[in-house]
Amino acid sequence: MVETITDFKCIVENIKNDIKNTRFKILANANLELLSLYLRLGKIIDDNSKYGNNFINELSVELKSEFPNMKGLSPRNLSRMRVFYKEYKDIKNLPVALANLPWTHNYTLIEKVKDINKRKWYAKKCLDNGWSQTVLIHQIDSNLYQRQKENLKLNNFNNKMSIVESEMAKDMMKDPYIFELTNLKENAVEKDIEDALLSKIKNLLLEFGKGFSFVGSQYKISTENNDYYLDLLFYHLDLRCYVVVELKNQNFKPEYIGQLSFYITAVNRTLKKEYDNETIGLLLCKEKDKLSVEWALDSTNNPIGVSSYEIEKYIPKDKLEELPTEYEY
Repeated sequence: MVETITDFKCIVENIKNDIKNTRFKILANANLELLSLYLRLGKIIDDNSKYGNNFINELSVELKSEFPNMKGLSPRNLSRMRVFYKEYKDIKNLPVALANLPWTHNYTLIEKVKDINKRKWYAKKCLDNGWSQTVLIHQIDSNLYQRQKENLKLNNFNNKMSIVESEMAKDMMKDPYIFELTNLKENAVEKDIEDALLSKIKNLLLEFGKGFSFVGSQYKISTENNDYYLDLLFYHLDLRCYVVVELKNQNFKPEYIGQLSFYITAVNRTLKKEYDNETIGLLLCKEKDKLSVEWALDSTNNPIGVSSYEIEKYIPKDKLEELPTEYEY
């Protein structure tokens, strides 16, 4: 007999975790088995390609007759299996990230991303962030790989943070950021842009990426005689720190770094706890030149990144409806 209630709860918790882990392995294995089946079918279809579409159409009819409840046996999907096979026939094992993605995600990547290394990068991002197929398409169409992986990111993180934190902070940055805002006026000022961003907070969180938790906008910090308002304040769950975001509807000016650095210090003095890492600043402006930014960053002791941003005013309705909510992200 279990000696204490605590011991019993511990046993139950261990069993629950074991069941959850086993379920995950079963699902993961089932997905891999399905992809392996599709590779084998793709090879057979490719071997019989000389018969053209007639072979695929007749094969679809026969398989649907034998397996009426099985999805994915349409002529179109069988043709996709052939493409899937031809893409990976020279690779001994399917890359881990791709092997753990559903079929719809895998074929989306084949259709939209031709470079295998980029494809694996997007696949890992899918797994890390739990992207649906719609969100994956959205991220590819917005050139996320180029904006987050390839483009030059201007910051002073190497000099102000530990190596691990610096790499994580640089990885979180994008350049440019793309904010999709409908009904924004041509002569919009910073407050209009900020209000538009907050009205679609789910889009904002999606663009900033995994780990960002929204704290507030126009966040008030006071001294004895003055009040200061931070454009956007986040807490980053992976970096374990506050992130102050300042939005400028103008080209970069060196004085913006001084203002943002002041806000970072204010957050460190008023909000940061002992277990939090140093606050990071992110300055978003319309355009910037590399040398001016680098000189300005050298003048501050606080970790700051500087990126440009672009505004797109149209999002297809079906895409907008399928983007995650602030509660789902």
